[in-house]
Amino acid sequence: MTDSTNASPPQRTTEGASPNSPDLDPSFYTWSTLFTLLAGRGNPGDRERYLQIRDTVNEERDCKKCEDYRDYLLKYSPTVTFLQSEVAKLGGNLHAGNIHCKRCTESHKGGINPKVGVLLCSNHMKGRSHLEDTLSHELVHAWDYLRFKIDETNLRHQACTEIRASTLSGECRFTREFFGKSQFNITQQLQECVRRRATLSIKARPECKDDVHAAKVVNEVWDSCFSDTRPFDEIYR
Repeated sequence: MTDSTNASPPQRTTEGASPNSPDLDPSFYTWSTLFTLLAGRGNPGDRERYLQIRDTVNEERDCKKCEDYRDYLLKYSPTVTFLQSEVAKLGGNLHAGNIHCKRCTESHKGGINPKVGVLLCSNHMKGRSHLEDTLSHELVHAWDYLRFKIDETNLRHQACTEIRASTLSGECRFTREFFGKSQFNITQQLQECVRRRATLSIKARPECKDDVHAAKVVNEVWDSCFSDTRPFDEIYR
């Protein structure tokens, strides 16, 4: 890849149903409904409907918590502050004003768009540590888009930045995978986690044919991209 500061990452939709939609009737958001779903007695689609209503009802609270976490991390997180400064060295300017906390209706945890900034999906954040990993992931993407000429339709380019973001953000560190994902393979845990995340991301892109195609693309760029720890000297998280 060659240097560029004009690359444009893929768009990620976050618009959802209106809070006034009949499908989002708050009366469905009850302990009784929750226990019914936990017992496996819900109708098809009930779980998704319940989660949408929960996220809508709690939107203001979730966004406020997300913003508090974001502001704390921008001030105190070594990883976030380092990446923020490295992005600035390349001409980028990411700060609280363009790192947005929003309710998302898709399964993404976050995203990045050079015209708007970084998106953090407030309803999908499990805590400050989780948000730190997500924000670090997006900041690695921001650095890559400023440093390299990344084509958003080129799966090899996208696979490389996904590999790097998952490797350097901390979201694949052993403790998170062990306790959060029940992944117990110690020796190859990091590599397996990064491969899994990168492959799922590539599989979701319209240019990708299927999971076999996604795995093939990830394998093609694996060696060079997994070993590239810039702007860090090594993998810290």
